[in-house]
Amino acid sequence: MSSRRFGSQSLQRLLGHWQQPTSRTPLWRQLADALRLLILDGRLAVDSRLPGERELATTLAVSRTTIASALAHLRDEGFLESRHGSGSRVILPQSGSVPTLSTAGNALDLSTAALSAGPHIHQAYTHALNAMAPWLSQTGYGQLGVLPLREAIAARYCERGLPTHADEVMIVNGAVSGLALVLRLLTGPGDRVVVENPTYPLAIAAIQGSSCRPVGVSLPQNGWDSDGFAATLAQTAPRLAYLMPDFHNPTGRCMDSATRETIAAIAARTRTTLVVDETMVDLWYDAPPPPPLAAFDAQGSVITLGSTGKSFWGGLRLGWIRASSRTIAALVQTRDTLDLGSPLLEQLATQWLMENAQTFLPDHRRVLKTRRDRCALLLREHFPQWQFQMPEGGLSFWVELPDRLATPFAARAESTGIHLGPGTRFGLSGAFERYLRMPFALEPTTLEHALLRLKPLWMALNQHHPQVKRSVV
Repeated sequence: MSSRRFGSQSLQRLLGHWQQPTSRTPLWRQLADALRLLILDGRLAVDSRLPGERELATTLAVSRTTIASALAHLRDEGFLESRHGSGSRVILPQSGSVPTLSTAGNALDLSTAALSAGPHIHQAYTHALNAMAPWLSQTGYGQLGVLPLREAIAARYCERGLPTHADEVMIVNGAVSGLALVLRLLTGPGDRVVVENPTYPLAIAAIQGSSCRPVGVSLPQNGWDSDGFAATLAQTAPRLAYLMPDFHNPTGRCMDSATRETIAAIAARTRTTLVVDETMVDLWYDAPPPPPLAAFDAQGSVITLGSTGKSFWGGLRLGWIRASSRTIAALVQTRDTLDLGSPLLEQLATQWLMENAQTFLPDHRRVLKTRRDRCALLLREHFPQWQFQMPEGGLSFWVELPDRLATPFAARAESTGIHLGPGTRFGLSGAFERYLRMPFALEPTTLEHALLRLKPLWMALNQHHPQVKRSVV
């Protein structure tokens, strides 16, 4: 397999504001730490080839010795492989060769906003095992998904104000898998796809993986910029637009009914398909969200993605697509080239969770709201320079830092066994270097311990950076 070569300009954008001239850490080590962070985040993919030393030195405005020292350090750690005349190729260290988040005893992952499984997950799998017997006489294949689960999902949409039939629902292997399938059906190489900026990083990866070009619409300080959305659709003529109106990741904000109606009208007027990701829809803390955005669509051109990952448990790896029956039929034909369906046991477990959600989701939300409020207090106490708004839902804070410090801060945290989500992961072309996503789903004692470990790193990094005026996203 031929490896993809990263251009020096693209790598510079990914690196962001990595260089800290006032730091006592040698420049080559700062660069090595920033590159390692990109590799561990997956933004610098395994088997990618880096630009040559001379080209990279020119682009980053550092000496070739700095580049050579950084790459040599990464080779020693097992993150790069170099051959004369072929440059450096990204690899991963052999198991146990260097400390990683999975092997270090005191490692903490603050880059993932998700919960561990509760007792209801065990109950769901127990029920699913008992319900398996009638299905064992069948092949187990089915690209639409089992009918009882599709009926349960359709019933939930009806309860939320969106009339839905089972033939308008398709079970897939997670929301990202659903997005990839929609992209495969509706887009081709070079097509534009409008996204909010910032947005979910795996959505960006799925769009780019389909050889499409993501086009960002910046989010204002509050709400959504519907005028900017309309202008972007008019100027770029995208094949589709991907939105997260229900407790947007990473900001946690929720789109109001009036804006949903406006966005749906703009999409209908420009004949742009909307792909709406509702992964976070059940994680509301102050008030439930308005009806689905598809409820404001009279033409049936909105495709809705759902997932069990945040509402129930990420280990289920199950999601669904809600669309017109004609679109679902087309997606079934497209899916033939990808897989033959979703696991039966997980579908039966999800059916039980759907039918019994009100027995555990309210308590689930109360626990998360308490953790959100506790996390806000800790952030204000230990990091008074950080600015954030209280998220209406979701699992994280979108924190604004006083300067472009997200990448160097995340790199320093990585070296101590704490994995952070710098804002550049959520933006296009290296944007949001002044932002950090901070999950609050961890148990409060564990979260406070992590923040106390981060505090001296932040103080050391920030001592030469006075606070500047806040920017608008």
